[in-house]
Amino acid sequence: MKIATLMFTALSAAALAQSAVGRWQVHDMSRPVPPVVDPGPTGPPVPAPSDAIVLMNGKDLAGWLTESGQPAKWSVRDGYAEIVKDSGTIMTKQKFGDAQLHVEWMSPSPAAGLGQDRGNSGVYLMEQYEVQVLDSYQNRTYADGQAAALYGQFPPLVNASRPPGQWQTYDIVFHGPRFDTTGKLLRPARITLLHNGVLVQDNVELTGPTAHQERPPYKAHPEKLSIMLQDHGHPVRYRNIWLRELPE
Repeated sequence: MKIATLMFTALSAAALAQSAVGRWQVHDMSRPVPPVVDPGPTGPPVPAPSDAIVLMNGKDLAGWLTESGQPAKWSVRDGYAEIVKDSGTIMTKQKFGDAQLHVEWMSPSPAAGLGQDRGNSGVYLMEQYEVQVLDSYQNRTYADGQAAALYGQFPPLVNASRPPGQWQTYDIVFHGPRFDTTGKLLRPARITLLHNGVLVQDNVELTGPTAHQERPPYKAHPEKLSIMLQDHGHPVRYRNIWLRELPE
């Protein structure tokens, strides 16, 4: 296939994905939900590459703070960190831009609650672009808010969720937005995501920051900001989080 044809195909796919956002209201319950696929059994923690920055080592949260700048208050034991209700969202002390991010998480077992009130958390790139964390195993919610959704914008291509109580993986390739000196958007943020090894977001262009019940436009911000993990009141667990910074 010629390069020009490949570029046209990629652009056409991106345009189709972008137009799909406009066809649906935010969190529209009538939006079709992705088909379910079995990602296979869970495994041991994925080893970090030699050039990775380890953000969560399962021993402490020394590299994390609350949004108010206080030490992170999630509990740490047995190689993972668990959200303590009302202890607050946590964010990395270090700031990052374009990156490959690996995250392992587990929703509570036995499952409790329905829809968004079940194993809810989130991974935020640059503090404002959320990859949803949710117990989406046999749990109906709006398509753009299930596990591996780019919250409020793009449902995953498929639902690759494992049952609650099993470790799941996100492998995220993130390219942040760029702005000129006047704040004009030069390029949107893009995300590719594998959920439990299954491609669920394919170089998707975000319409702006993610938000609940709205789709706000881009606003200029620095090229490096923190990674955040959301406290949504559920004891979701995280382990083995590492990041590789990507060159421009």
